[in-house]
Amino acid sequence: EGPELAKAMPFDAVVPDVMLPDMNGIMALEELRRVDEELPVVMITAFASVETAISAMKRGPFDYITKPFKNDEVLVVLNNATERRRLVAENRALRQNLQASANRFGGIIGRSGRMRQIFDMVLQVAPSRATVLIQGQSGTGKELIARALHVHSTRAEKPFVTVNSGNLPPDLLESNLFGHVKGAFTGAVYPKKGLFELADKGTIFFDEIGNVPLDTQAKLLRVIQEREFMRLGGVETIRVDVRIIAATNVDLQKMMDEGRFREDLFYRLNVINLQLPPLGERKEDIPLLVQHFLEKYGVENQKPGLEITPEALDVLSDYDWPGNVRELENTIERAVVLSSGPRIDSALIPDSIRTNRTFRLPHINVPPEGIAFRDVVSDFEKNLIESTLEAAGGVQKRAAELLHIKPTTLNEMIKRYDIRLKKRKPETEMSAKTED
Repeated sequence: EGPELAKAMPFDAVVPDVMLPDMNGIMALEELRRVDEELPVVMITAFASVETAISAMKRGPFDYITKPFKNDEVLVVLNNATERRRLVAENRALRQNLQASANRFGGIIGRSGRMRQIFDMVLQVAPSRATVLIQGQSGTGKELIARALHVHSTRAEKPFVTVNSGNLPPDLLESNLFGHVKGAFTGAVYPKKGLFELADKGTIFFDEIGNVPLDTQAKLLRVIQEREFMRLGGVETIRVDVRIIAATNVDLQKMMDEGRFREDLFYRLNVINLQLPPLGERKEDIPLLVQHFLEKYGVENQKPGLEITPEALDVLSDYDWPGNVRELENTIERAVVLSSGPRIDSALIPDSIRTNRTFRLPHINVPPEGIAFRDVVSDFEKNLIESTLEAAGGVQKRAAELLHIKPTTLNEMIKRYDIRLKKRKPETEMSAKTED
C-alpha cells in the first residue's frame, strides 16, 4: 500500500521496515524511488549486518536505523530527512526563480514613462511584506508583475503559488486553499495540504480575486488578518507566513456597491495599489514588444533574424490593442508562422487591425520664417491616401469607403498626387494564404 499512497499524495519522508508482509523493504524502496526519486526513505532493520546496510544504501535510502532503536534517534534522523527534503524543494524553486528573472522583471517589456513608474514601484514595494492589489485589463501582464514582486523580495527562494480564483466551485476552491482532513467530504480519502500551507514563507498570488465567492471572501479575510486557518473538517489551527498579492481586471468598487465583494476585504488587499496601463496608453513600447516577439517566435518556428517593415510597424503602432500585449503577441506569432521571407510586411497583419488604425493628426513644428499652408495640406492628403490604400490592401473602392469619399474623387486625387499603386497579389494566392 505504501508506494500506492505515495502516488496519490506527497510525503515528507517514509520509514519502511526491511521485513514487510508482501514485499521486502528493499523492493518497497525501489518502488518509492520510481514514484519520487527525491523522497527521503529511512530504512528500519533488525538485521544489523553490514551486508544488509550496504545493500539498502546502494538503492538510495536517506539513512537506516537498526532495532531496537530509541525514539530520540528516530526523531533526529527524521528531522534531518525532512530538512533535506525542504532544501531540495527550495533549491528547485530558486533555480526556477533565477531562470524567470534572467530578464530583470521576469519578461516584462517596457521603457515608457508609465512602465518605468511601475518598475520603480515594484523595486520599492517588493522587500516589504505589504499586501499588493494589481489592477489592469486582461493581457496587461498582472501575473508577470506579481512574479517580479516575489523575485525581488526576501522571499525569492521560497514558493510562489498561484490561485486561479475563477475556475473552481466554492467547495473545491476552499479545499485547495486551506486543505482538508481525511473524511471531510465524500472523496476525501487522504488528508491534503492547501495552497496556503504550500506557500508558507513565500508568496500566494490570487489571479482575478473578484471571482472569489462571498463565503470564501470571509475566510480569506481571516487568513489575511490572523495569518491562521483550519483545514476543512479539521479542528487544528494552522499558522502560516505568506505574502499576499491579488489581481483583478474588474472594478472592485462597483462590485462592492453591488454587494458582490466585501468592503473590509478590499481595504485589506488594497494596501499597495498598482495600476497597469493598457497597451493603447503606452504605445512607445510597441516597437520593443514587437522585436521581442519576433525573436521569440522566429526561434520557435526556425525563422531567426526576421525583421518588420516600417509600414507594418506603423500599422501596429496605430492600433489601439483592446486585447493588450496578449493580442499583440498573438498577432506577431501569426505573422511569423505565415511569413515566407526575411521581412514581416503589413500584408501579414490581419485586416481587423489594418482597417482599425487610430487616426492621428501629425505634429508640425512651424519654423520662424513660416510655412506654406497649401504645401503642408497637400503632403498630408497624399500621405493619408497612401496609408489608407495600404490599409485597404490596394483596393480603391475600399479605401474610398474608409475615407468617406466617392471612388471617383479618390481616383482623381491619386492621379493629381501621382500616387503609384502597389500591385495586388493574384486572388488565388491571397485566398490560399487566407485559408492557411
